[in-house]
Amino acid sequence: MTEANAETALEMTFAEVLRANQSMVFSLAYHFLRDRAAAEEIAQDVFLRLYRKMDELESAKHVTFWLRKVTSHRCIDYVRKRRSQSTISLEDVAEPSIPAQHGDPLLNRRLRQLIATLPEKPRIVMVLRYQEDLTPEEISEVLEIPVGTVKSHLQRSLGMLREKIDRSMGDIR
Repeated sequence: MTEANAETALEMTFAEVLRANQSMVFSLAYHFLRDRAAAEEIAQDVFLRLYRKMDELESAKHVTFWLRKVTSHRCIDYVRKRRSQSTISLEDVAEPSIPAQHGDPLLNRRLRQLIATLPEKPRIVMVLRYQEDLTPEEISEVLEIPVGTVKSHLQRSLGMLREKIDRSMGDIR
């Protein structure tokens, strides 16, 4: 195989991987950051990194794992970097143009706002668990933290969210 043919094969493979995974990468970034432009920026950066690492990845499963891992870490890095800069309130960020698929839209919005108040690691754990539907073991692999830490983040985050919901509901119930 000539060098040009090998590069074309790599680009085809990359293009297929891009098409198969772009919505997952964007969704993960968007649900963590709640900022469409930032999620697009993260997704572009992740796929640029993927293109450079393509020859090191062994299978479609490995690519998906790698994409989730890099996207998660880039999201956390982005939030930490943004902290030192001026920020925009979550209420000022436009909602996506795609309507919620099910459930109470006001409750869903409130839950997204509450999840956005969590620290970075617990927040990405919640997004990976409930948005990406990963198991604690898979999250552990993606974030390179112990399974016990993942479960602890989930348990504490759910407890914090319940407490915040109870406080915000007051005597309505």
